[in-house]
Amino acid sequence: MTATFPDLHMSPRLLAPGGAPADLPTHEQRYGPLRYGDPAALLRSVAEAGLTGRGGAAFPVHRKLAAVAEAARRTGRAPVVVANGAEGEPASRKDKTLLALSPHLVLDGLQVAARAVGAGEAYLAAEEGVSYLESAAANRRDPVAVKVVRLPKRFLSGQASALARFAGGAEALPAHQDPPVRERGVGRAPTLVQNVETLAHLALIARYGPDWYRTAGTPSQPGSALCTLHTPGSQPRVVEAPFGMPLHRLVPLNGMSAVLLGGYHGTWLPATEAAQLPLDATTMGAGVIATLPTTRCGLAETARVLRYLALQSAGQCGPCLNGLPRMAAAFRTLATPGPQSTTRTDLARWSGLVEGRGACHHPDGTVRLVRSALTTFAPELDAHARGLCTATDPTPLLPVPQEP
Repeated sequence: MTATFPDLHMSPRLLAPGGAPADLPTHEQRYGPLRYGDPAALLRSVAEAGLTGRGGAAFPVHRKLAAVAEAARRTGRAPVVVANGAEGEPASRKDKTLLALSPHLVLDGLQVAARAVGAGEAYLAAEEGVSYLESAAANRRDPVAVKVVRLPKRFLSGQASALARFAGGAEALPAHQDPPVRERGVGRAPTLVQNVETLAHLALIARYGPDWYRTAGTPSQPGSALCTLHTPGSQPRVVEAPFGMPLHRLVPLNGMSAVLLGGYHGTWLPATEAAQLPLDATTMGAGVIATLPTTRCGLAETARVLRYLALQSAGQCGPCLNGLPRMAAAFRTLATPGPQSTTRTDLARWSGLVEGRGACHHPDGTVRLVRSALTTFAPELDAHARGLCTATDPTPLLPVPQEP
């Protein structure tokens, strides 16, 4: 069960104080009325606030909104907005926690986004809690009706093109995006796909303005973010922290050898390096921060994750269908103490062959994880090549879903 401790790091903006779900009256009492405002003024406020996406790419939200609105004007088609609550990342709990505790803040943000781009159709996509979210949406009197859809539990279900296809009635599989979903998505209309946490921040900016939003974070990276923290021996915790906060204040690093930053499409860093870094929008990915103790083998953990990522491939293009299983098998060889032959060289070569060639960014994220593991765990690789492993505890650490 996920525990929430937002008060440890800053006064909560997104998560309900006390960890109790907020119904509509409680939500309205806490945040006050929602002001939609003029679309042009909304876009200016979002630009001044400096809000970036919380789905992993940290793309400026005002540019995404403006691109969808422009595509709508150019094509003459009313756009569609989709709230992405898929959270297929197994190590992340932030979006599920936000939807469980503050669903109306997300629904507010969905209405603000619809107003900003001129949408007449809106969807909220999630893997679980759909009935609860349907009830929350039904209790509101919003200008744009929201349809809640249940996504299949897959790593790639929340990819933008997969989500747009699913909302349009097709299977949740990524597609080569030319044109991208902002030009042609649900029902071939310009479509805004935005992470649910991003929408919650958007709702607060619409209420309180960009100056208020910038009271947290840093001048170059304003605001806060939800993070899922994994520390050995504890349940995952979801916390809200301002950008710029040192990572060592979020997770204990004593006795740790490495930190996984961003999730399974993220990067491994030595704990000594992570101790010098702040919470950064450009590196936080899915908002996952997981620590690896010196008693565990980072190569074995990475091998487990890579096998999962290979199995989660949509199987639609060569880099995923052929490249990822081969890379996962090669890394399993490295994770097993013994002769390595040309495996390291092969992995480096295959990484270059699959990167940038998939229908989506699944191969790219997998390559990012592989390269960081080869660098961060280089001393352990050398030990394995000599038939040794420095780890003393073989118990799996990172959450990897079981195969059906």
